[in-house]
Amino acid sequence: MSSPVITVMTAAVRKAARTLQRDYGELANLQVSQKAPGDYVTIADQKVDKILREELAKVRPGYAFLTEETGVVAGTDPDHRFIIDPIDGTMNFMHAVPFFAITVALERKGELVAALTYNPITDEMYSAEKGGGAFLNNKRIRVAQRRDIHDTLVSYEVPHRGGKDLPLSRAEISVLQARVVGIRGTGSAALSLAYVAAGRFDAMVCRNIKPWDMAAGILLVREAGGFVADPDGEKNPMETGNILATNADLLPHFKDALSKAREQ
Repeated sequence: MSSPVITVMTAAVRKAARTLQRDYGELANLQVSQKAPGDYVTIADQKVDKILREELAKVRPGYAFLTEETGVVAGTDPDHRFIIDPIDGTMNFMHAVPFFAITVALERKGELVAALTYNPITDEMYSAEKGGGAFLNNKRIRVAQRRDIHDTLVSYEVPHRGGKDLPLSRAEISVLQARVVGIRGTGSAALSLAYVAAGRFDAMVCRNIKPWDMAAGILLVREAGGFVADPDGEKNPMETGNILATNADLLPHFKDALSKAREQ
C-alpha cells in the first residue's frame, strides 16, 4: 500500500504525464527556446511544471517548491518542500528519444523523505520513501551487487558543448573506459539514478547538475541499498552538483578511478 504522500505525488505526476504523452506524438509542433548553449526548454516543460505545482498545492497547501522552470516558490510551511524537474532529459524528449522523466522529491526539514521518477513513454514509475525501500511499478528493487569494477556497466552523463569541466569529463571517461565493461551516456541523470537503484547500471557519474536533477534519484538509490557521494570528497552532492552513485563495495573503486582522472 502506498503512503498518503506517495499517493498524492503519484496522482500529480500521472496527470502531468498525460500532456507529455500527447506532445510526444506532435514533436514537430513543439515550441522551443534556448536558455543557454545546449540548454533548451519547451512549452511542455512549462505545462508540466504548472500542473505539478497546482496539483500538489491542492493537497499539500503551504508546501514550498524548488523547480527547474519556476525556481524557488516560498510556502507557509517552513518544513516541507517539493523539488521538481518537469522533464529531465528535455533534449531526448525534443528528439523523440524515449528516455526522459518527470521527477519529484519531497524534503522534510532538509531531508529527502519521498521520491518519484516516472518515464511516461515506458510507463515505469520509480518510487521511494525514507525507510520504506525503493520500487519500480510497486515491485521492490535493489542496486546491483557486483564487486569488481571490471564487470560494471556505468552511466556517465557527457556534458553538452556549453558545459563545464569538459577536459575533466574526457579524462574521467578515458580512465573509466580502461576499467569498466561499458559506459552509457543517457541524457537523463534522474533516470540513470533510477537505473542504478534498479540494478540496471552498476554506477552513475554526473557533474554540474542541479538539485532537481538528482533529488529523487538520491533517495531511490539509498532506499535500494546503494550509496551516493560527491566523487571528489565528502560534501553533499545536492550542494556541489557532482554525484557518484553505486553500491558499497564499488564506491571506493570508482572514487579511486575518478581521482586518477583528476591527477591527469
